Amino acid sequence: MTATLTPVRQRQLDPVTFEVLKNAFATSVDLMSEQILRTCYSFVIYARDFSSALCDAEGNTVAQGTGDIAVHVGTLHFQAKAVIEAFPGAINPGDVFAINDPYRGGTHMNDISFIRPIFVGDELIAFAQNKGHWADLGGTVPGSFDVSAKDHFGEGLRIPALKIWDRGVFREDVAQLIVQNTRTPEIGLGDLHAQAEATAVCERELLRLVQRYGKDTVLTAMAEVQDYVEDIVRAKVAALPDGVWETTDYLDSNPGHAEGLVPIRIRMTIDGDTIHYDLNGSAPAVDTFLNSGYGATFSALYAGTKTFFPEIPLNSGFYRAVLGDLGPEGTVVNAGWPVAVTGFCSGVYEKIMNGIVEIWSQILPERAMACSFNLEYLLVGGRDGRSEDQPFFMWYDWMSGGWGGRRDKDGSSCTAPTFGPGLATQSMEGQERLTPVVTSWNRLVTDSGGPGRQRGGLGVEKGGLLTDAQKSVMSYCCDRARSVTWGIEGGLPSIPQGVWLNKGTPDERFLGAIFSNVAITSGDSFTRPSAGGGGLGDPLERDPAAVLEDVIDGYVSIERARKDYGVVVHPVRPELDEYEIDAPATAEVREHIRTHRHEWIEQDPQSVAERYRVGELDELDLVRQYAVIVDWGTGELLPETTAEFRRTYARRASSHWA
Repeated sequence: MTATLTPVRQRQLDPVTFEVLKNAFATSVDLMSEQILRTCYSFVIYARDFSSALCDAEGNTVAQGTGDIAVHVGTLHFQAKAVIEAFPGAINPGDVFAINDPYRGGTHMNDISFIRPIFVGDELIAFAQNKGHWADLGGTVPGSFDVSAKDHFGEGLRIPALKIWDRGVFREDVAQLIVQNTRTPEIGLGDLHAQAEATAVCERELLRLVQRYGKDTVLTAMAEVQDYVEDIVRAKVAALPDGVWETTDYLDSNPGHAEGLVPIRIRMTIDGDTIHYDLNGSAPAVDTFLNSGYGATFSALYAGTKTFFPEIPLNSGFYRAVLGDLGPEGTVVNAGWPVAVTGFCSGVYEKIMNGIVEIWSQILPERAMACSFNLEYLLVGGRDGRSEDQPFFMWYDWMSGGWGGRRDKDGSSCTAPTFGPGLATQSMEGQERLTPVVTSWNRLVTDSGGPGRQRGGLGVEKGGLLTDAQKSVMSYCCDRARSVTWGIEGGLPSIPQGVWLNKGTPDERFLGAIFSNVAITSGDSFTRPSAGGGGLGDPLERDPAAVLEDVIDGYVSIERARKDYGVVVHPVRPELDEYEIDAPATAEVREHIRTHRHEWIEQDPQSVAERYRVGELDELDLVRQYAVIVDWGTGELLPETTAEFRRTYARRASSHWA
């Protein structure tokens, strides 16, 4: 059956006026972002963990800014619509609303939106919105990231749509109710005012356009920019072959249950000029906070798709052509109230994003990319002993990492996560001034890029030391210790992620890739790597000269050059970065790997784990050569996890080898 294609609509505005207003809408959003960047109190928001949008009177997104966070942009229209639904007939000039409800289209409690209706006379014509990540929203642990939370009551303050300003009158009592439920109320109150004032900047810009072009012209442009985007998307999709594609990615585990990877299943259909996603078959919600509400899941669908259409502006016109069936409520991808969702960002969201990138890499192979590293948050909170009154402090840190190998290029190293490419790496000097935590090192991780014909980008290792911290705890959220960042088309995985406490001392402990409320004190040290990206293509097809350059640059060790790429490199004068390839030995080693690598991934996992425990093999041997997953702290084999990891390894890697 031939699908019906949506006809391209005729524009009412002349091309010049349309183009001017289209760009003016985006500029009004960028000005909002510049305002919040210069007036926020929170170091997290200053590091660009915020987004802005202009929506029409129905809550549909008209324009995004140029530096917004991917995870936010697909949820802003849901939150605007939630305000409209909550206040029928009671939205007035001078109102400003706040909302962070993840069960009404939001992301998680920490992301608070401030939404200002924009009026011309008595007519509501638009909404300006700014969403920013507050470092703390209460809950059981500093930073509000509690792995043990099974419902939102342990995660922090849930804010339904409510008025902070009512007809221009600031509701101090409501504002205090919010900020006094955080550990740093003075910072929260500062961000509240900064975000609200940012929406006023957008309001002024839009009213300036109305004054110049007229209300009707501006309203027509707001509708036509959405139609314009929809028409472009549908035209591009219609030019692609119809078909169905499927993939699966995983959460590491369901705490309190038997070990084993937790599936997130994605089925995508192109039917004429429409994209349909089906997430039915994904696992039930897990007993931790890695689940995702419907708003964040739709955002992952939009952002993953948009990655392959970077030239198209993003607004609600894009969403009309990208449809999704999330399946029944109560799953990891469609967690309803009151299931915990704060860690969705490191959990379901990025797994969906990478799965969609894998699918689209098959449809548009010239833009193919392997899996990228997983967003991770490390939070240290407690009392700052450097001051006499010992105020609360929050060391709230995320790292850059490696993106997947691409069709004709290696992956990008030391890059912001796909969750939010606009995120800045936080200033270490700023962190040290604000908190009793000193950064010990921040360096690229040799061998972290997944081996492939095109190597994955490298991750980063960051170490820290607590100086004068009192009554402090640490929490971490990542979830790529077992579902290790994977390669495609024969490429190999990156490295497992996780945090070490006091590494290299008699008190060292591997804390894993997801934990919370671990007590720490002054003098404790910690370190953790971000992963690199997965490799694309068979690593034995990588040019030995490129491997040699990687060794010279410190991206690949001599040992892994031999094990992963079959390239034998000898140091000549390493102090001068002089190395050479042993061509005959390289040919011999590559032939040996080709002959035996299928056997290696079929070896008894228990014996492989035993060799790891006695130090004969390391973690990269396990994940890259033998496809075996263990508890990286104890060396205990995880048989169910290994079985599933081997199935996905076969699909993405070994089935592509000659």
